Amino acid sequence: MRRRGGSASPAIEEVAQVTQRLAVLLAAGVSPASAWAYLEPVGAVPVGEGAPSPATPGSRIIRVAAAAGRRGDSIAEAVATEAHVLGGQIGDAWLALASAWEVATQAGAPLASCLRQLAGSFRQLGQLHADLAVALAGPSATARMVAFLPVVGVLFGSLLGFNTLHTLFVTAPGWACLAGGAVLMFAADRWNRRLLHAARARDPTPGLELDLTAIAMTGGGSIDRARALVDTAADRYALHRADSAATIDRVLALAVRAGVPAAELLRSEADQLRRQARSDGQRRAATLGVTLMIPLGVCVLPAFMLIGVLPLLMTVLSSTVLNF
Repeated sequence: MRRRGGSASPAIEEVAQVTQRLAVLLAAGVSPASAWAYLEPVGAVPVGEGAPSPATPGSRIIRVAAAAGRRGDSIAEAVATEAHVLGGQIGDAWLALASAWEVATQAGAPLASCLRQLAGSFRQLGQLHADLAVALAGPSATARMVAFLPVVGVLFGSLLGFNTLHTLFVTAPGWACLAGGAVLMFAADRWNRRLLHAARARDPTPGLELDLTAIAMTGGGSIDRARALVDTAADRYALHRADSAATIDRVLALAVRAGVPAAELLRSEADQLRRQARSDGQRRAATLGVTLMIPLGVCVLPAFMLIGVLPLLMTVLSSTVLNF
């Protein structure tokens, strides 16, 4: 899905907290429409009455969902609309909650237990993104640091007493060095960005489709109906759909052969997918530390020579010629 970056784990933890509180309220007998209203910030003005924007995106979504519940509108649709506006990994998490709410409602599954399971999935997802962010912190800092090497070369020449800036910005050879170095640094920046993007999480919500299928199966319907409900929710809310159809078919076939509940097997497989995504992300981050050396050697170091070293040499040579 289209998503913007950002600090993900605290926001996903907020979604997990809201999901857990909804599960507790529903288990205590609170109606689904009223549960969202109980989560509204104390003293909040209902949506549509000129209230200022709340402090967090989660507060805004809670207010919109509570207002939809009071009007009798679809709570899942209201949450999904706000989630699409948010975007990023936080938007993915809210979309997952909206789709789970819709699937559980349509399948007649117990919302409380389904949301409790989903809250655990969100916490695992938040830990996954947090671990990946920590693993990528070192390579990302390296990519940013080497971008300043040409500037360091120019400053070093100036500290030695040579007017490298004059050579670089006034003379024709200096312009050629500056243009070539700028092109190489631009290429290095784009190259580093691509490497960092490729190392990040491939699937923003691993195991989600299996979790949704487990929720649909909990309602007691047939396998075909459960699959149809998940497909409809995924299309309606534009969920990221990994290649999990074969995995779901395999798990359902195993459940039928063994005569065991399919929902538990699906949740177990979803947990395994999240663990696999976590280890894959850490492995990509470790590999990134090596692959970042390629643009460093191909682009950054030649740019350093063009901008930081050659102008210094030209300045020294021109000063020597003038002295003679």
